Parts: sequence; structure tokens; C-alpha cells
Amino acid sequence: MLAPNSRLQLANQTPVRADGRYVVYWMLAQRRTRYSFGLQHAIQRARDLDVPLLVVEALSCSYRWASDRMHAFAIQGMGDQRDAFEGSPIEYYPYVEPKEDAGLGLHAALGKEACLYVTDHWPCFHMPKWVAMVASELDVSMEVVDSCGILPVRSVPKAFARAHDFRRQVHRDVYEALQDIPVPSPLEGELPRPFDGFPKGFEKRYPRTDLDEKAIGKLISKLPIDHDVEPVQAAVGGQAEALRRLDTFIDERLPNYLERNKPEVKAASGLSPWLHWGHVSSHEIFKRVADREGWDPSAIEGQKATGKREGWWGMSPESEGFLDELVTWREVCFNTCEMRPKDYGKYEALPDFAKKTLEEHAGDPRPQTYTLDQFERAATHDTLWNAAQNQLRREGVIHNYLRMLWGKKILHWSKTPKEAHRIMVELNNKYGLDGRDPNSWGGIMWTLGRYDRAWGPEREIFGKVRYMTSENTARKIRVKNYIAEYAEAGNQTELFGSS
Repeated sequence: MLAPNSRLQLANQTPVRADGRYVVYWMLAQRRTRYSFGLQHAIQRARDLDVPLLVVEALSCSYRWASDRMHAFAIQGMGDQRDAFEGSPIEYYPYVEPKEDAGLGLHAALGKEACLYVTDHWPCFHMPKWVAMVASELDVSMEVVDSCGILPVRSVPKAFARAHDFRRQVHRDVYEALQDIPVPSPLEGELPRPFDGFPKGFEKRYPRTDLDEKAIGKLISKLPIDHDVEPVQAAVGGQAEALRRLDTFIDERLPNYLERNKPEVKAASGLSPWLHWGHVSSHEIFKRVADREGWDPSAIEGQKATGKREGWWGMSPESEGFLDELVTWREVCFNTCEMRPKDYGKYEALPDFAKKTLEEHAGDPRPQTYTLDQFERAATHDTLWNAAQNQLRREGVIHNYLRMLWGKKILHWSKTPKEAHRIMVELNNKYGLDGRDPNSWGGIMWTLGRYDRAWGPEREIFGKVRYMTSENTARKIRVKNYIAEYAEAGNQTELFGSS
């Protein structure tokens, strides 16, 4: 089955090459073999053209914040792809760039004998630039497929300032969107004919990466990437691990989801790194929740778009709460990146009220100020904040509620709001396995006022931007065990101090 037209876009105006030897699927953002519109579309295009399909998954070493942590997670996913394609007629070609710019020309070399190129849409970080660059180099048509979320990213024609308004748009559009979901297992259907060889000299110039665990460790150690950011041993990348964690969430955590803001209750999904790297699809996650509820889209057919967070789906409160995060909050961030491609993550793109009030209070005295280095080392006076930063450094994630506090206190303890923005971007994207994602940019910008309203009373430093403190957080939720788990010797100067 071809991907729906609402999820397709041409990246160039070059025609399909009728006498080409194969179709190439550049597995860029959706690095999996399940519930993938991109893979599904590429398979069907190859079958229609009666040619083989070549799947190329490449990993650059020249992107910002490339590190052992990010590379290990991505390469573990490549191992899953290799296993999934094994025994099929589709050729899977993993390529980890061994040195900076070694991969230049890879796609142009393949494109010379291709009928067609297919790749994934992703609306932020370096991916739109990469797609545009490759499309301009190819002398063959490139089709870009959107598997980002439940709604087609381009189906919503404007950027939304508030989540409530975007939620109403979801209510209007989601029934139609759910009529076209990706095939669960496209490799189990009818496949193209077997691949019959690369262009001459291609494999020598761009050698296939050996995905043996020992070989990968040796390769990563030699790459020109940040070796100080180590892999997270407890977070294995790949589709298999994503599905295992999805099982755990559905069976054990979702029943407690309404208590997800409590770090000592295991209720949050914890799926954000695997969603970011494309190792699991939001469609598959949605389907698992719907199946748990015995729900199908007929339950919302013709239903009025209210924008209400509760009761609209006709599911249990915990499932409705989770879907609001998965669909509304996740996809409003994609909407912003899509509709504001030049400034989605820039300080200047904050709402006018936020820029005005933060500027008015930029000169307010700070109770403490810390440098990027001090924040990075979790060397503040506040043990709860330090614990959150230590979790980010160790595990590549922060508990979802404490991530908000983490950002708010960086604003509180930085010399200026713009400096706070810079520090949040650097730490989140350097250490977060789910950094550089539309949701990461959305979370950072939310800390500074995006998707929010003006709050009162007006406060020093924050002005009318929403205020959070470690003391109030500790009064609302139990954090003692969390602090004990993530505190480090030398960082326990005060419980919260003047935070």
C-alpha cells in the first residue's frame, strides 16, 4: 500500500527513472520495520516498478552533539533492522560514517542507478537540510513520507500558540487520520524481487558497517565524536527494546498513569528516546492503548471538537491522559517545528508576552547564578535539581515532571533569560537520548512561556511566566528516594536552599 497523499511530498522535480535498477529507501528518521509509512511506501513503489528495494540506514559523525551515547543507541537499532530484513529479498545496508564527511556522495552514487528515492520527513534539527541537500544532488525523483505522528504534520495549516487550540484541531481531524494507519508488519506482505547488486565501486568507497558488538565498540572509540558522553547501559536502542518497554507500559504502568508526575511511582511511559530515534511508532503505541480499551475510531465519529482534555475519547481516565500527551502535546511540538522551520527553537520565537515580561525582569537580582559548567556538573545548592541533572547525565532522560522544574530553575539561576535558553539547549541536547526532538524544543520553550499564558502574581525574574520551585514540588510529590537515588557525593550542600 502506498502512503496516503496527505503524508507525501516531492523533494525535487526530477522524474522517476524508468530504466533504473532499484528503489532506494533512505531510512532517516523512522528507523524501524513496523508501522512505518516510509518503508511501506517504498516496498509498494518497488513492486509497482518491478524492481528490487535497497534500504540504506546511515549515521553521520558530523552532526551537533554526536557522542558515544547517541551513536551506541542508534547502532543498536541498526542491529534490529539487520535482523528484521535477514532472509527477505530487500537489501539492508547499514553505514556508520567512519570519519567526518566520509559519507559525502553516498546518495548521489546510489541515485545514478535508482528509479526512485524515498525517505522520511522530520521537521527539525538537521534533517530537513539533509533531505534538501540530497534531493538537489540526485538526478532522480525523491519522495518524502511523513510517519511523524497520528495526524499528518502538513495537514494542519498554521502554527498553534496554545495546546488547547491544537487539541481542538486534533478532535476535528483525528477520526479521518485514523482511517489511514500504516501496515503493522510491511515485511510480512508481498515484497519486491531480490536485490541484484550495487553500482560498481560503491561498496568499496562506502563499506557496509559490521554490526558485531565488538566491532561497533572499536569503531565508536575511533570516531570524531564526543567520547565523554557515555552510552546509557540501561537503555538499549532498537525496535525490540522499544516493543518490550511498550509491553511493560501497557501492562504495568498505564493503570497508574494519572500519577505519572510522582517520580517514585513507575507510571510514565519512558518511551521518548525510542520515539525520537524512530524505533517505535506513535501509531503502534496508540493501537496498543486502543486495544487495551476495546476501542475503535467509530467511538469518535461525528463527535464535536471540544478541546477538552478529559472525556472526549471515551476511554478510561488513564488512557485519555496518556493520549493527550502522545497526540496533543507531542504533535503540537511537531506542528511548531513544521510551521516555523527557521525559528522553532530560538529565544526570539517565544510568545510576545513571554519576551516582554522576561525582558522587563532580565535585570532582577538572582538568588544564585551558575555557569554552564556548574549546571552541567550538577554543582548547585539544590539537591533536587542536582538529582534531576544527574539523572539526565546518567540515563539520558529526566522524569517528566522534574524536567519542567529542571528548566524553570535554570531560568531562575542564570544571568539572563537568553543565557538560560542557551544552557537548556546545550544540556538537553548533549545528554538527552530524546534531545534534538520537536518535543525537546517544545519543552525548553514551554519553560520560557510557549504554549502557556501569562500568570500572576508577577514575580521577580520570571515576571508573568509560570513559576516553579523545588520546595513546592517537594510538598506536592514525594522526592526523598529520588534524591537519594540520583544524588552524588559533594552535591548535597542543602536540601533545596533558597530556590
